[in-house]
Amino acid sequence: MASIPELGKDVVTRPTPDNSSLPPAPPPFAEGLERVERHAPDGVARWLLVDVAAQRIHLMHGKTPLDNWPVSTAAAGVDAREGSGGTPPGVHRILQRIGQDAPPGMVFVSREPTGRIWPHDQESGTGGGGAAMHPADLILTRLITLDGLEDGVNRGPGVDSAARYIYLHGTNAEERLGTPCSHGCVRLANADVITLFDLVREGDPVVIL
Repeated sequence: MASIPELGKDVVTRPTPDNSSLPPAPPPFAEGLERVERHAPDGVARWLLVDVAAQRIHLMHGKTPLDNWPVSTAAAGVDAREGSGGTPPGVHRILQRIGQDAPPGMVFVSREPTGRIWPHDQESGTGGGGAAMHPADLILTRLITLDGLEDGVNRGPGVDSAARYIYLHGTNAEERLGTPCSHGCVRLANADVITLFDLVREGDPVVIL
């Protein structure tokens, strides 16, 4: 019979698992689809999932992921409250697609193209009318505006995503994609937002989890 080691002697200690080596959690496709279907009882084909934990946006067809791209959501985390600077959670729909055929790097202000192009006008030190361009957080190339569908979550007084001007849009901070660093919107690379813009339509659901 094998002897039982005395307490404190010949006991093999196992190292604490290094969680950093574990594979990332799978995208929450099932949860996202369940949330979408509550607002589309007749079924839904095309929809978008913003996976905040992974900092990715997924283009979905029903249960099937078709493509995905890196994003930056808010530095302040997930928060729908007005003034929070957070990215709002829950089910949205695409309200407007703005910027069709605009050149890459077009700068938008108040959802209107300014005629300034990033980074060309930044490098020259001027924007339209000779005004200096501020590089902090530009809305570039395309923007997709979002309308919340969940009362008290992302729709209605104090938490309304449309009233907060929450967009998917191109960014001048592409090197920071994959890191939550926006002021509430969902940022994409400029080439990626063009691709995504052409694949979606107004009314398509967008789930942020």
